[in-house]
Amino acid sequence: MRKRMVFMLAVMTLFITTLGLVKVAQIRAAIAQHASFQMPPEAVTTVVARQDEWPASLSAIGSVMAVHGVTVSADLPGLVDRIEFDSGRKVAAGEVLVRLDTDQEQAQLAAAAAQSELANLNLARATQLLEKGVVAEAEHDRFAAEAKTAEAHVGEMRATIQRKTIRAPFAGVLGLRQVNLGQYLKGGDPVVPLQSMDPIYVNFSVPQQDVASLKVGAQVRVAADSMRLTRSVGTITAINSQVDEATRNVQVQATFRNPLG
Repeated sequence: MRKRMVFMLAVMTLFITTLGLVKVAQIRAAIAQHASFQMPPEAVTTVVARQDEWPASLSAIGSVMAVHGVTVSADLPGLVDRIEFDSGRKVAAGEVLVRLDTDQEQAQLAAAAAQSELANLNLARATQLLEKGVVAEAEHDRFAAEAKTAEAHVGEMRATIQRKTIRAPFAGVLGLRQVNLGQYLKGGDPVVPLQSMDPIYVNFSVPQQDVASLKVGAQVRVAADSMRLTRSVGTITAINSQVDEATRNVQVQATFRNPLG
């Protein structure tokens, strides 16, 4: 029995010793592998640095305004005889919009022309008689004055007839017609709005402290999704010299081309 126990102890001791030697060998191998391990090179990315300018920007909300905008009106009273435009269309400068009735003025012009012709005939006779010494120079001067007066009356009647032809004062786009055929217009009665749409103004306000960064001639950009001016580039044409006392803002005006306007 004792021999058997001694044998078992010997076997156990041998097993533990063998296991220890194996572990020691594994540890030494791991240490050797770690000592020979080399870290991989670190990846480095290079870029070329350069100097660039970053443009300063200032945003503001503006309003579009026509360079020229009026409501065309009647200069003299009269009945609307002809309407020669349609609402909303483009017109050229000087284009006829409305003609008022001029029958009475045409009759007066004919009478004035006849009177002028008679005055010129009387002047011609007086000139011949003056050369013959039949009439005095004062009488001749009276006939000359009458001829000039008659001629001036003819010019006045022609001007009256022309003023009864209502024309577009500048090229632009018409608004809605405000007169009807046969309507009696008094002097100053509205006929139709007219707006010049190329070029156009865009007015906007900037804080007082930002005015120093703006100057006449500088470029500005406008963006308006609902207009044809989307992303158009214009130039500053005027900076107000006054500051709004309530808001401390300054009005700035830029001009833009609008060829489709």
